[in-house]
This record gives sequence, C-alpha cells and structure tokens, in this order.
Amino acid sequence: MKTKLTVVKIGGNVIDDAETLKHVLQEFSQLDSPKVLIHGGGKIASELSLKMGLQPKMVDGRRITDADTLKVVTMTYGGLVNKNIVAQLQAFRCNAIGLTGADANVIPAQKRVTKEIDYGYVGDFEVDNIDVERLSFFIDGGLTPIFCALTHDQQGNLLNTNADTLASGIATTLAKFYETKLIYCFEKPGVLLDADDDNTLIRELGYLHYQQLKDDGIIHTGMIPKLDNAFAARRHGIEVGIKHALDLNKPAGTILL
Repeated sequence: MKTKLTVVKIGGNVIDDAETLKHVLQEFSQLDSPKVLIHGGGKIASELSLKMGLQPKMVDGRRITDADTLKVVTMTYGGLVNKNIVAQLQAFRCNAIGLTGADANVIPAQKRVTKEIDYGYVGDFEVDNIDVERLSFFIDGGLTPIFCALTHDQQGNLLNTNADTLASGIATTLAKFYETKLIYCFEKPGVLLDADDDNTLIRELGYLHYQQLKDDGIIHTGMIPKLDNAFAARRHGIEVGIKHALDLNKPAGTILL
C-alpha cells in the first residue's frame, strides 16, 4: 500500500498577505502525510520589476521573461519568497528545504519556442524527465521540498516556469511512488461561476462542464492554465481540489471529477 502524500500549490494574494501566508503555512505544517509545497510570487515580482524600471509583460496570464526579468524572478521566487516560506515552516517544526528545478537536477526543462510569441527565458518540462527518485529521496529522508517556479535548461540557464504546471507535474510523477493528492490554494473559495461572487462556488467540476464554461467565457484568463493543469493531474488518477488557502485542512472548495 502506497504512503499518502499531499502536494499543495499556493499563489495569488496568499503570498502577498503576511498573515494569510503565516496561517496557510501553519496549516500546511500540520498535514500528517509527507508533503510538497509549490509557490509562485508573480505579484511581488511585478512590483519589484516596476521599482527597477521594468514594465511587466503578460500574455494569457503568462509572464514574458527577458534577461532582466529573469534576474527579478530569480531574486523573488528563489530568494525572497522561497526562503521566507522555508524559514516560517522551520518555526512550525516542519523541516523544509527550498528548491528550484536546478537543485539536484530534479526538473530539467527546455526553453519555450513558439512562432507567435517570444516568451524569453520561459521553460517547459516533460513529466517523465522529473527525477522522481531524487525527489522521493528528500521526502523519505524527512524533508519537505518547497519548490519555487524555476527550472533549468542544463546549459547554465534558469527558466521561469508556470507554478500551476509545476504542481501538476510534480504530483503526477510522485503518484508513481505515493498515493498523491493535489490541492491548489488561492484567494477564492474555489472555481466560481462569477469571479466577483463567492456564493457561486462550483463544488464538483467535470472536464466537459469545464470546457463549456471556458467556451462561454465564464472561466477565463488565469483560471484556464490552472484548470488545464489540474485536469491533467486528475487524468492520472490523482485527487485534485481547488480551494481558498484558509480552508487547506477543511473539506471545502471545488473537487474535480
């Protein structure tokens, strides 16, 4: 029988609000099973970019990452946000280790190449290329991996990688060794029919229903990559939930069918 494991992704306003983040990390530290945390930090990176005179550029919720922006996201994701999270988890007696995909060569990737848009130093990875044995070595050794949204191209370059995609990929590969659950946490109670009305929560969402909502423009922008990645993990038999970060340990939010 496989050991249970929980993969949690936090993003959005959760990371920006110190009290909310502290509460979520305390809840995360109390999870009984082995666990992995993946985080973004996009809003902080955007604020820092503006202070440095760099105008953030986004396409469909994905950041265009030129050389200067890569420096900003590396400082923000891999430094400020990641190490702050690790330090707070240590205070909650959760022995965390902060990682990028470059550390221990866990997540090699390749620079995204498209004809339509030059995303710059943005990376895509194959789930089968994640070193699940190395990752499980950390976990089985009693450490809790905390991944920021950076991978590498094995040529000396870090790559900005979508954190929702990273969470889905990590959960999928760990499902080979563990009974894996994936939880996406952000500032909303789950998937909503009306993004401005928390009372329109969809408690159960199937893929065909999602496609219809997307076609109708009800689900749009940043929720699309989140749900695309969530359903990608669900197709591998992984239990997937999307909920408010403050409800991490509660039976709440949207469950994917």
